[in-house]
Amino acid sequence: MTAPSNLQTGDLISTDPRTGAEVARFPVADAATVIEAVDAAREAAAWWGDLAPKARRSWLLRFRAELSRRAEELAAVISAETGKPTDDALLEVMLAVVHIDWAAKNAEKVLGRRKVPSGLLGANLAATVEYRPFGVVGCIGPWNYPVFTPMGSVSYALAAGNAVVFKPSELTPAVGQFLADTWNAACPGQPVLQVIHGGGETGAALCRSGVDKLAFTGSARTARTVMATCAESLTPVTIEGGGKDAFLVDSDADVDAAVDAAAFGAFGNAGQTCAGVERVYVVSDRYDEFVDKLVARTRALRGGDDDGADYGPATMARQLPIIAGHIDDALAHGGRALVGGRESVGETTVQPVVLVDVPEDSTAVTDETFGPTVVVNRVATIEEGIERANNSTYGLSAAIMTRNVSRGRELARLLRTGSVAVNSFLSFASVPALPFGGLGDSGFGRIHGADGLREFSRPQAVAAQKFTAPMNLLTFDRKARDMKAVRLMLRHVYGR
Repeated sequence: MTAPSNLQTGDLISTDPRTGAEVARFPVADAATVIEAVDAAREAAAWWGDLAPKARRSWLLRFRAELSRRAEELAAVISAETGKPTDDALLEVMLAVVHIDWAAKNAEKVLGRRKVPSGLLGANLAATVEYRPFGVVGCIGPWNYPVFTPMGSVSYALAAGNAVVFKPSELTPAVGQFLADTWNAACPGQPVLQVIHGGGETGAALCRSGVDKLAFTGSARTARTVMATCAESLTPVTIEGGGKDAFLVDSDADVDAAVDAAAFGAFGNAGQTCAGVERVYVVSDRYDEFVDKLVARTRALRGGDDDGADYGPATMARQLPIIAGHIDDALAHGGRALVGGRESVGETTVQPVVLVDVPEDSTAVTDETFGPTVVVNRVATIEEGIERANNSTYGLSAAIMTRNVSRGRELARLLRTGSVAVNSFLSFASVPALPFGGLGDSGFGRIHGADGLREFSRPQAVAAQKFTAPMNLLTFDRKARDMKAVRLMLRHVYGR
């Protein structure tokens, strides 16, 4: 696989992981270039943030329409830079479009000024709160879902009235450029959405550029570096740092449906999904049936470079030894491979691997693998499964399979995750009103939904005096009778 950058020319070069052929090249943005982009965004933000909400909505819907019209073209670019099947890439575009639509249509309602109760002491005040744009938001995106994931920050930040400077992954720069070019085609005249290209140094420059907030998606290790850099200027951050998500199968589950969901969650997109299925816990009385059917389903799947493959190669070559290491560790500690094994890790593609009886302290269970492997372990009860699921430094999402949906909702509350799918996999991502994000090594902050709009806004509280209050406590001339009233309130109103 060709390296994604060329230091001799100063260009960033992306390649097709299936063939090694060059897809695109772009100049690497140095610190000065990043500052220029942020300065231009600052001017654009003043215009964009002052627009009436309905005007911003109109521009965003034009952007949505332009992306929709060019969806097949964008899917082809995604496929070329990531190696994923074109249909999978098109579904990613569809999800992003749905979220742009929701953010555009709901921003005014979520962020607009609203009255709040002023209470006893503020009876003479009109109290309101509204959410104002930060100004310029920086976004550092990932390569595994190079449209859907960063657009969860970009589109919501734009809808909240911010300008955005976006650094796509160095593996998928053409996808990021396509998004910026599409914005400029739909909404010409103001650099409200700009793209800059580069690797870690460019990302660090963006952190230090004076952006008002930064959104990052990537590994927990890199997230810590990003946070440390942003801390130099107290720039607030939103972090999505990956996951080691659990899939729980209860005694009353539809096993066929559970197998279908688990297989797609584990092997779809070559396992390169932060909220993918990496750990499966099955209640003992359904374990053998589940494993037998999952093994049969998995043996029918194939990763490869051709159009007939179920998923593509690893997008990032340096992930391959990590995947191999997790398989080795599982087997060395007593785990068994029922499908595939160490030999499944090829030069570019990993064939599906099903591991069982893997100790909970194996790296195959504790660390994010980000490949088409899955660990399936037996538990006595669903509660034991939840306990094991929660025994992780990550906390992004999980899934529960049970015919009793009400029980599924109650079990979901016991999981230490930001999102839970009941009787499905990743279904929450298709609901724009639902927030998405995690805790622990999975990060903090939320994208999507009303929480996502507020994530890229600063709340502003205003208390406007309507008339002079009979009791004024905020003066050096306060009266003794006013303090007597305070003591009575403390005793008889709040002290009971």
